[in-house]
Amino acid sequence: MITPGTATIVGAFNTKQARVLPGETSSSITLKAIQGALADAGLELSDVDGLNVLPGLDYRNGSNAFGYALGIPTFWIGTAAPGPASVAEAALAIESGMCSTVVIASGQAQVHTDKDSVAPWTRPENEFVECWGLMTPAEFALSAREYMHRFSVTQEQISYVASVIRNNGHRNPEAVYHGRGPFTTEDILASRMIADPYHLLDCCTTGEGGSALVLTSAERARDLPNRDVRVLGGAWDSWGPSYTHPPTYDRTAMWGRKAADAAFARSGLGRADIDVYEFYDNFSWEIIRYFEAFRYCEVGEGADLVADGAIEVGGKYPVVTDGGTMSHSHTGESQRIQRVVQAVRQLRGTSAANQVAGAETAIVAQIGDVVLLGAV
Repeated sequence: MITPGTATIVGAFNTKQARVLPGETSSSITLKAIQGALADAGLELSDVDGLNVLPGLDYRNGSNAFGYALGIPTFWIGTAAPGPASVAEAALAIESGMCSTVVIASGQAQVHTDKDSVAPWTRPENEFVECWGLMTPAEFALSAREYMHRFSVTQEQISYVASVIRNNGHRNPEAVYHGRGPFTTEDILASRMIADPYHLLDCCTTGEGGSALVLTSAERARDLPNRDVRVLGGAWDSWGPSYTHPPTYDRTAMWGRKAADAAFARSGLGRADIDVYEFYDNFSWEIIRYFEAFRYCEVGEGADLVADGAIEVGGKYPVVTDGGTMSHSHTGESQRIQRVVQAVRQLRGTSAANQVAGAETAIVAQIGDVVLLGAV
């Protein structure tokens, strides 16, 4: 388990985000993200001895290929998906002495080229997707619809979440969909149906861009330029292979609860101590699910918890403050890192928009991956 505060995030960077980035590849945009994060940290490539790098969808060779190409003599490699889990994993590696400075990075360009189809990572080639159409929107919609039926939750309560997040992106000059709002719940419901209960504007977008983080020890961070953002706790859990087993509400609703319990227990923080909530917003009901799974309310009470401005900037639980995957950008896998980048910016007080006043702590979650961060 992580000893709270022994590892810190010293660099955080997003490249330009866009629907399409002409002339870029997944490798080139990932490299730009790494360069930006190192510059932000005040470190050089020669300082790096740990990597978790995913260009595009190269899960097998991304870190090894990048480490060799960058000329790093030998290096530790993380195996967790880039994002909250990889931050917790890197913190453990730094604490245990396996490495001293870790770069976590991912980027995507020229992967989603068939714009008439949903993104390729949402339609893996297997017996349930190819013939029955169990792509990501349909898979997540099944649990959401079952939840709504069990707890008498309305479409309006679900879609309100999307309007909040899209308005955060509307105000964010770095967001792909900056200036497209403001949005009301009625605007979300007026968009076309994708997979009941999800309308188009309840769903995430696709885009291109890269993101990166640099982590090192708290001791070393004292000599670096930015305000410390310490890793206080983290964990990750799973329920089984997606797309090949029924994604029932009973199996998926509490996904991440065990990880959140472990992260909070290790950090010494209580639920009420968190200032910023950077949750993965692939679909609108997921935000409600997180609050229930993470024990902020009883199961079935999440829709009421998030209502009436509670999750807006200035509310009790400000969520997805850059506009997330619905409005800021969704770059395949590097969107996981974007959640951490935005949390770091909030805790430094440097968010491009929607800054949460006095933010000192943040929770970042991507389905079953959770990390807790604190400013020093």
